[in-house]
Amino acid sequence: MAGYLVAAGGVRVDWQEVGLPSADVISMSDCVVDLVPANRDGWDDWFDDPVSAERARAGRSGLRVLAVGIDATHAPALLQELVEAGYRPDFGGVAGRLARREAFPDLTSGRVLGFELVGFDTGGWHTWTCLGGLVDDVRRATGVGPGRWGLIPDEEDALRAAAWLTASGLGDPKVFSWVPALLVDVGTHPTT
Repeated sequence: MAGYLVAAGGVRVDWQEVGLPSADVISMSDCVVDLVPANRDGWDDWFDDPVSAERARAGRSGLRVLAVGIDATHAPALLQELVEAGYRPDFGGVAGRLARREAFPDLTSGRVLGFELVGFDTGGWHTWTCLGGLVDDVRRATGVGPGRWGLIPDEEDALRAAAWLTASGLGDPKVFSWVPALLVDVGTHPTT
């Protein structure tokens, strides 16, 4: 369990990957969508629980609460990157949850959206769809491409694509490891 985010729906923009199958994008990356900060100073977008995330979303249109999960096999390397960037597990947050190997909650009322390939870079998360050409590079090399919302529907495909992308060295030069993040919509407030 990485935590919860409150995210606006995104629309593919000119600088973003042109190979996306639709204009509607769901992401955990603030280079693609707007995220609601979890604290007053705006430095952290991650909520510890769905209740506080839902509270931040309440009364605002076009936002969804996303539960984000990281495969346990990727947690140690990702945690190391977080620690090197100054996010210590004893401070809590994403690093703390990954260090404790918190289980992904049973979200039977949530809607599984798919997997997003993401990489951590000094305080932020890049997505494979925000760096031009990566979607096509991954598709050519692995046969894996994004489905609806720019997400990969199958976990095995997402794991294979992330492994290839990490080994390739392509993408942002500061992203060393790409991981598939499971995105589950646990609360949506439709635009009215």
